[in-house]
Amino acid sequence: MKAITARATEGLNLGAWVTAADNSGAKIVKLVSVKRSKAKKGKQVAAKISDWVKVSVKKGIPDMKGKVFDAVIIRIKKPYRRLNGERIGFEDNAVAILKDEKGNPKGTQIKGPIAREVLERWPQVAKIASIVY
Repeated sequence: MKAITARATEGLNLGAWVTAADNSGAKIVKLVSVKRSKAKKGKQVAAKISDWVKVSVKKGIPDMKGKVFDAVIIRIKKPYRRLNGERIGFEDNAVAILKDEKGNPKGTQIKGPIAREVLERWPQVAKIASIVY
């Protein structure tokens, strides 16, 4: 996975309930795990912007409810620092559900903005976004 050009802060713990910003059918999802993450022994991992995570659907269309999907974090409330010195923090925490391991999104459009760091690491997800900050 490609590195991002920001000093990202881990702002989402495991078990956090997050909104699904795409039109895949899920409304609210729960963060189950962070894929390809490393942590010290005994320390719980947390997720940051443009991380690849596993989520469980809590609210949405009935045939998706309770199922586990891969997702990408596209917005995060916790401010993080970009290399030019500016700090970015969004209004809510949001994810985009993925269809496969290659990074293709399940939905066809994303409601609201996404971070520029997502564009660097997940170009297919950024392609269906309306605004990139």
